[in-house]
Amino acid sequence: MTGVWVVQAVPSARLDSLLASGAHLSGLLAGYGMLVMMLLMARVPAIEHGVGADVLARWHALGGRYVLTLVGTHALLALLGFTVHTRTDVLSAASAIVDHPALAEATAGTLLLCLVGVVSARAVRRRVRHETWRTVHLLTYAATSLAFAHQVAGPDIASATLLAWLWSLMHAQVAVLLLWYRCVVPLRQIRRHRLRIADVRSEGPGVVSVVIAGDRLDELQAQAGQFFRWRFLTRRLWYTTLPFSLSATPRSGTLRITVKALGDHTRRVRRLRPGVRVVATGPFGAMTAHRRTRRKVLLVAGGVGITPMRALFETLPGEPGDIVLLYRANSPDQLVLRHELEAIAARRQAGLHYLLGPSQGERNPLAPALLRRLVPDLPERDVFLCGPPGMTAAAATALQNIGVPKSRIHCETFAF
Repeated sequence: MTGVWVVQAVPSARLDSLLASGAHLSGLLAGYGMLVMMLLMARVPAIEHGVGADVLARWHALGGRYVLTLVGTHALLALLGFTVHTRTDVLSAASAIVDHPALAEATAGTLLLCLVGVVSARAVRRRVRHETWRTVHLLTYAATSLAFAHQVAGPDIASATLLAWLWSLMHAQVAVLLLWYRCVVPLRQIRRHRLRIADVRSEGPGVVSVVIAGDRLDELQAQAGQFFRWRFLTRRLWYTTLPFSLSATPRSGTLRITVKALGDHTRRVRRLRPGVRVVATGPFGAMTAHRRTRRKVLLVAGGVGITPMRALFETLPGEPGDIVLLYRANSPDQLVLRHELEAIAARRQAGLHYLLGPSQGERNPLAPALLRRLVPDLPERDVFLCGPPGMTAAAATALQNIGVPKSRIHCETFAF
């Protein structure tokens, strides 16, 4: 995009030309950035498997800030350039721009993006429900469409036929990927796998395991450590997708997830009944056995992050002592799937330790000295880490202080 701007830029020392030139550059970069953001969230398996869904989400969040900054810069420079060119005041120039038919879609798209940005700001996001945040985020599609209409009508793209075709083709490719992986693939899986709930059982206070049965599930090639995006076809859940990791090894004809009630939709999962139809997209996630580089592995889980760790604990190849699981929780009653974990540890002769209690003070369960005492050869191991953001950050810091290279800490966090 910078190359396009350089080729088309007309050298001039006039202030209005300089402002207009800056507006053109920031607009081109913003348009390209929005296209990249759409691609990152298209749920393309090759991208998600290679990078990891949580990394893609962080890239998307960071890129969103840059796009909003570029959009704001574009609008401001365009307004100032028009003000200088017409020799009017800012309010009069703004009124003239908004009333211009060719800029109506740009104004609407900018307002939609600003709304998404406000709801996604950390201070606001903490105060809104996850469901509300997801719904508002869908406005990004409308904003991108409006931005595309504005770009192809603008001088930077419309002035070059080849560039206009290339720009349109890039948007068409991303649109096809979005439609394919977000619409066509789920519909195809409905017909092919016929997923339905086989059982719902309580695992503790606010926690249930859901067993999903279906046809030809081996074709999904799901692995321990991965997750699906689930859509339960009931009156109050059909319109949203919920990302849950597999909490057990995929078996012939069944998949299992374990869900903790943390919001409106997860609380409704507890009331699901056998026979409910399910749509699943995936599998996603890169935290699988393929990340392993050492014979010995340490698994560290926090809270409901135990679900992918439990599946890995059961399936990662290893001799007695090669696999160790550390499970972080505030109290014993918060330990999920405890009996299964202990049965796996006994059967495989694997290490299992519960890290209980508050994180403050000298008895911090994630203190480097305690971790080193529980796992003396820890620096020689690969580490798979999953849990709430605060816990994973603290654990990663402690592990690096012990001597585990960052490249051998394979982490996946679950937060919005």
